[in-house]
Amino acid sequence: MPMLSRIIYILLLCPLPLYAVDNIALHALFKDKAILHVDGARRVLVTGETSPEGVRLIDTDTRTDEAVVEIGGKRETLKMGVVISSFQGGAPAGVTLWADSQGFFIAQGSINGQAVAFLVDTGANTVALNGALAQRLGLDHKKKGQASVVTTASGNVRARRVLLDSVKVGEIVQRNVEAVVLEGAQPSTPLLGMSFLNAMEMRRDGNKMELIKKY
Repeated sequence: MPMLSRIIYILLLCPLPLYAVDNIALHALFKDKAILHVDGARRVLVTGETSPEGVRLIDTDTRTDEAVVEIGGKRETLKMGVVISSFQGGAPAGVTLWADSQGFFIAQGSINGQAVAFLVDTGANTVALNGALAQRLGLDHKKKGQASVVTTASGNVRARRVLLDSVKVGEIVQRNVEAVVLEGAQPSTPLLGMSFLNAMEMRRDGNKMELIKKY
């Protein structure tokens, strides 16, 4: 298990050209234009346009209140007011990570939509972060978190158990991820633990690691 005092190392992160969307909803419909909610983000698309998440608007039909979208070559018909969950493109979402000179894997990602760099740690039961980062991210861990004590390489540390709305690495997004917020300055780099990694297929070949989301 990596020491909590390790500093952030340089990341080489190579996202695979794949797409995955957890939720799509059709919010409003016009001729050749639609307003979608894609993983909580409002997207206004005209026919043929693609959102940052890789959702392409193919066609709209105001008579039936339907829109056809495409992700990674796969098409889906959206109906007004109906949410489609776990709509993936032609292949599972994944990222490729490369180890730094110390053999550590650092992954650029986000917590609740805010950018962070993670240290991949298969020895950590959950995602773990320090109190200062939790405060910067706006987590109300002191009031809403469950008091706990966790064992680290430096001994037992008081912590708060919380539930993160989202954790993202590359194109991989996990919702409602368990995490612990530790008192003090450690870990200096948030740990990407098994509460996220358990949903991944992990393939390691030397200094290369692939994370592929399971379905």
